[in-house]
Amino acid sequence: MSDRMDSGAQRRGFVRGVAFTLMAFALIGASVTFAKTRYEDLALFTSVLTHVRSNYVEAVDEHDLLTGALNGMLRKLDPHSAFLDTDAYEEMQVDTRGEFHGLGIEITKRQGEPIEVVSPIDGTPAQRAGIRARDNIVTICPTEPPEEWTEECRSTKNMSLLEAVQLMRGRKGTEITIHIMRSDFDEPRPFTVKRDVVHIDSVEGKLLEPSYGYLRISAFQERTDKELFESLEQIHEDVEESAEVGSEEPPSLRGLVIDLRDNPGGLLDQAVKVADAWLDEGVIVYTQGREAAQRQDYLATPAQSEPEYPIVVLVNEGSASASEIVAGALQDHGRALVLGAETFGKGSVQTVYPLEGGAALRLTTALYYTPSGRSIQETGIRPDIAVAPLEIPTMRVEAPRRMRERDLEGHFTQEEADPDEAGSSGEEAGEEKQGEFIDAQLDRALEVLKSWRYFEQLRQPQEVADGSV
Repeated sequence: MSDRMDSGAQRRGFVRGVAFTLMAFALIGASVTFAKTRYEDLALFTSVLTHVRSNYVEAVDEHDLLTGALNGMLRKLDPHSAFLDTDAYEEMQVDTRGEFHGLGIEITKRQGEPIEVVSPIDGTPAQRAGIRARDNIVTICPTEPPEEWTEECRSTKNMSLLEAVQLMRGRKGTEITIHIMRSDFDEPRPFTVKRDVVHIDSVEGKLLEPSYGYLRISAFQERTDKELFESLEQIHEDVEESAEVGSEEPPSLRGLVIDLRDNPGGLLDQAVKVADAWLDEGVIVYTQGREAAQRQDYLATPAQSEPEYPIVVLVNEGSASASEIVAGALQDHGRALVLGAETFGKGSVQTVYPLEGGAALRLTTALYYTPSGRSIQETGIRPDIAVAPLEIPTMRVEAPRRMRERDLEGHFTQEEADPDEAGSSGEEAGEEKQGEFIDAQLDRALEVLKSWRYFEQLRQPQEVADGSV
């Protein structure tokens, strides 16, 4: 009996050995095939580069050709992955530091169209010169035109966003002229702006009325969390100072508006720290990479939580990425009501890898999800209270539709960002009236906060009558 068992075991061992050997040969064959394909592709690339270098009608800069090839390769992935040359990488670092020499405007661009102003930054040369959100910069006349230019000014239609930024930045005290087209202009008008040091304070706080606070977060930069707590501390101090003498109730913040409109996002860790200010437990956001094991949860901590008070978060189509993380976290935890328009819908996470020579690679490495497991990729955060953009009375036309994630070529779709699949593998809210800007969304937010308190007071006698404590 034991001899038969030993013989059967030997046969099974032999079969397993043959199977393992065949599998090894298959893997080696696949590896060789892959290496061969990769070598052939590289040889093809080298052949094309050689032909261009030898036969193109003009002399070429091989560095520019290789950079263009890298850009083209990454554009095949998604709109947010990119090769960053030294200038682009420095520009990204400037954005996160929050200080530079320039005009002080946030800009965006559609292919083949002029540069559009998202918004001028408060207290900057651009704002003082009268530049407004939604202005189109149709022509740039730089202080020192590049050597290859044959003209003093150039249209922005065929410029890249980075090229436009580099032309408008410059030494403090130097001037630049840009031509602006506005909805009520008959033709573009020149605006001459003197450059200055632009400090981008990402958080601004104030009281709207006694006991009702307002926080404007314009971007998520390296110091945003520190600026947030400084602003909150100041708001609480202002509430105490504004308390009525002899009031029976101790002074306290009765409600807060967090304004994330036209906030394009920024650093993920800063978004987590900002949301953590009002949450004391649970998931703030989680990211999911290609493999199931690549999930990372970002959790709330009770250490720095603010007191309980009603919160309304203002968002619009320009609220993207980190803004959507904060809005989604507060919404899912029931900590705030979200008011405004659907957000941009950028639900992907980019990691920056520094490269040789001062360049860098910005690569989409994960998608992020709100605490309830929602992906906002392509769809955005849907507000609890929708407040549509109003008509501008002087124009009698609706504001133009804003660009969102779904408009970008090559974006991830909502289906691709489905959490089950991932786990297994500005001015648009107001109107011009006699030269005064009315912010209808902010007015509505304050109205909601006051109503919140009113209905809480109505509910308290009912709870006593029902025997609730």
